[in-house]
Amino acid sequence: MKPSTIRAWSWTHKWSSLVSTLFLMMLCVTGLPLVFSHELNEVLLHEPWQAAAPDGPMLDLDQVLDTALANHPGDVPAFMSFDEDRPVVNVTSRAPDAPYGQFNFQPIDQTSGDPAPLVAGHPVMEFLLQLHTDMFLGLPGMLFLGAMGLLLVVAVVSGVVLYAPFMRRLPFGTLRIQKAARTRWLDWHNLLGAVTVAWVLVVGVTGIVNTLATPILDFWKNDALKELAAAHATPAPPSERASLNAAVERAKQALPGMQLQFVAFPGTAYTTDHHYAVFFHGDTPLTTHMTTPALIDIRTGELAAVAPMPWYVKTLSLSQPLHFGDYGGLALKILWALLDLATIVILGSGVYLWLGKKTRR
Repeated sequence: MKPSTIRAWSWTHKWSSLVSTLFLMMLCVTGLPLVFSHELNEVLLHEPWQAAAPDGPMLDLDQVLDTALANHPGDVPAFMSFDEDRPVVNVTSRAPDAPYGQFNFQPIDQTSGDPAPLVAGHPVMEFLLQLHTDMFLGLPGMLFLGAMGLLLVVAVVSGVVLYAPFMRRLPFGTLRIQKAARTRWLDWHNLLGAVTVAWVLVVGVTGIVNTLATPILDFWKNDALKELAAAHATPAPPSERASLNAAVERAKQALPGMQLQFVAFPGTAYTTDHHYAVFFHGDTPLTTHMTTPALIDIRTGELAAVAPMPWYVKTLSLSQPLHFGDYGGLALKILWALLDLATIVILGSGVYLWLGKKTRR
């Protein structure tokens, strides 16, 4: 490799790393507890609870929805989700004039209509998740962190290119522990960087994809659902809406063998203004993250379409759990945490080496 080429790659590696290091360090530190978010929330928030009438009849979904909306008069429904391990239906609603993202979330005991204990994230975990996702800046914050993730990918690729010419005289994995501190840290930086390169690229690329969630869903809605959205001139008023319970049962017939996940009501990002979107997923570690919606006409209750997600939405669905190692149980999460710690060392040692070089100059 020519000296001028090495200098160009070295400049690229240095500045792509330095510009993004502070934010990448924040993402690594906040991401470490988020890898174990399910386990931590279960320990911190576990409360014994039993349904009011576990052996009695269940309320249908229309009754659950009416109960939830009666608690917040004037609200319009947004989502309905279903607990896997207890007979609880979670109803998410919002006031028509509420700011974007401001919802009322109600867990309803389906055996009685009474409020059920809220199973949500611990306030500290929710704070870390919001900081990790968008730094409390919404979509601009997400896109900015996506740009930092892109710089991470550039830094990793340039580091791989530079590894061979800088370490060509030493066997792989050499640690010159008898040398000066800066040399030792350089060896650790290079070794950890080489060992974690595949993982950092996976986490970096999936993180970039996750920051594009809002544009991806908007594109899906405006592209794949465009014809369905144009089928009606105006949204149906609540008085003309078909039974939600019947709509979900019709969707189950269209997608037999799949697990009910959630319902998106008209007007949300997951459906049109004229359809219930009833989402289902598979029952394997992989397919549980792959959703398929059945769209039910809100006026007639008839099946309008089964709309398999296009490749870009599937990529988003798979990247979200992969980013946090949420595929292979606790063992994979521990591996993710160890690699996260190694990345923190890489970032810190990179700043140390840069500052040491400036001091020597």
